[in-house]
Amino acid sequence: MGLIGYTTRTTKKLSPWARALAVAELALLVKRHLDRLGPGEGIELRDLIVKSKGRPGNLTQAERSRIYELVRKLEPGAFAKSASLRAVPLRRR
Repeated sequence: MGLIGYTTRTTKKLSPWARALAVAELALLVKRHLDRLGPGEGIELRDLIVKSKGRPGNLTQAERSRIYELVRKLEPGAFAKSASLRAVPLRRR
């Protein structure tokens, strides 16, 4: 099974070592983006997400605004672009 639930032809060709490197590189990328949050903001974001139980209606408008603010700090677009470039370490860039 691949990183997002299925295996592609490219990932089937990779050795276990190359797959481990890909996972490690993605983990470092996630850490870099999470480090963009200030002290305590990661915990605050986690607590708000837990409180919401996946439903925005479980939060006040101020709490929803705070989640959006914290997520914007993570730069999800930049993360997605970087992750797609690093997902398969042996592909041409």
